[in-house]
Amino acid sequence: MIQDNFATPQDGPLRGFLQLHPNVNLHFTPTYSSWLNQIESWFSKLQRDLIDRDIFTSVADLKRKILRYIRLYQKTAKPYRWKYSDVTKRIPAW
Repeated sequence: MIQDNFATPQDGPLRGFLQLHPNVNLHFTPTYSSWLNQIESWFSKLQRDLIDRDIFTSVADLKRKILRYIRLYQKTAKPYRWKYSDVTKRIPAW
């Protein structure tokens, strides 16, 4: 199970769930660099740039326009370089 960062509560219902399911492992994304946040940001951009501004005549039309947006976006996309220097907030080793 992927948790959005180490700040996820690890007591109460979660602890009980993990005791009932010993084969489940928790994997934490680094604090302040969540890949889930990046995905949410990208879908937010897709909505602002395309979905909120256009009219779609069918599901096929929506699909075609989203795929065109993705192809155009990929031509100018650049990786984001995270900068993280506050060692006091790093996740401790287990």
